[in-house]
Amino acid sequence: MHRLFRSIRPLPSALACFRRGRVLRHVLAVALAVACLTAILPGTSRTARSAGAAIELTLAVVTTPGSAQHVCAERFRQLLEERSHGAYRVVVHHSGTLGTETEILQQLQLGGVQLAIITLGVLDPFVPEVKVLDYPFLFRDAAEADRVLDGPVGRALLDALERVGLKGLHFSENGFRHLTNNVRPVRIVDDVRGLKIRVLESTLHRELWRALGANPTPMGWPVYAELQQGTIDGQENPLWVMAEYRMPEVQRHLSLTGHVYSAHADLANLAWFNGLPQADRALVMQSMADAAAYQRAYNREKDADYLRRLREAGMQVVDAPDLASFRARADALRQSPLFAEPRTRDMLARVLAAVGR
Repeated sequence: MHRLFRSIRPLPSALACFRRGRVLRHVLAVALAVACLTAILPGTSRTARSAGAAIELTLAVVTTPGSAQHVCAERFRQLLEERSHGAYRVVVHHSGTLGTETEILQQLQLGGVQLAIITLGVLDPFVPEVKVLDYPFLFRDAAEADRVLDGPVGRALLDALERVGLKGLHFSENGFRHLTNNVRPVRIVDDVRGLKIRVLESTLHRELWRALGANPTPMGWPVYAELQQGTIDGQENPLWVMAEYRMPEVQRHLSLTGHVYSAHADLANLAWFNGLPQADRALVMQSMADAAAYQRAYNREKDADYLRRLREAGMQVVDAPDLASFRARADALRQSPLFAEPRTRDMLARVLAAVGR
């Protein structure tokens, strides 16, 4: 034991260390700087803090500034950059600069894009059960849509996206979809017969308009030129889309059918998201949830103004089409092969139960 104690060399004094060199002084300075930075940036990732420069993230939307998707994207950008104290920098690519929504989804899966806000209907070729939220005349109003999408059913649908490498962060809003065309006013479902309508690149939307008697044409967005040239007769979208994309210039008739409540899926690449520190994952999730809530409120506050602008621009509006005739025709979809796959059938049953149908 005596030999053991003799083998341990005493530590030099702090003063001796400083006299022998500046190493300890440098180590203490670095440690103090790291401690201060950690205190200032409690919600940021270790990677971002240690690198010193902001980590740049790509968020893709297909629509233009002022659109529902872009409003949500910009709000998310502001929140994440502020809450991370600049550790993250979000670059929003808009106006389809990264391709159609289907192309953006493919880039998101491959990791070339970290984040995207996508019209939900476009996801059904990737994860079939998401189509249940586009079931016609599903929600009576926006409050009912919020209750379902923000509840267990909505979370189950977002979690299902993990099968294809996507992380479902939240739902923002496109809105209730209505019909426009250049041929005639649509007051009853039979007025739809034969109209060549642009629809989402979605099996459900295609089959819905086929059931209603139209000639559905799946196409990417925008379709201003196709409407102007008469390649298609009409399209269906929320009111904000019609106003922001100048539909009165190329469409005469608007029918307030509200046939589908269209949600946006706010997404991340799953591998990228799972690779973040836990605190950063929570920060991304909460920032997107708050951005979605902001965007929904913004969209709904402006709906009446959008309708007024469309009327003033010359669109002939059918305010109260015979929705019973539309529902009777659309209800045939419940027995469609579209919902025959077990996971899709079970999810449809859950959604219909959630709204009391």
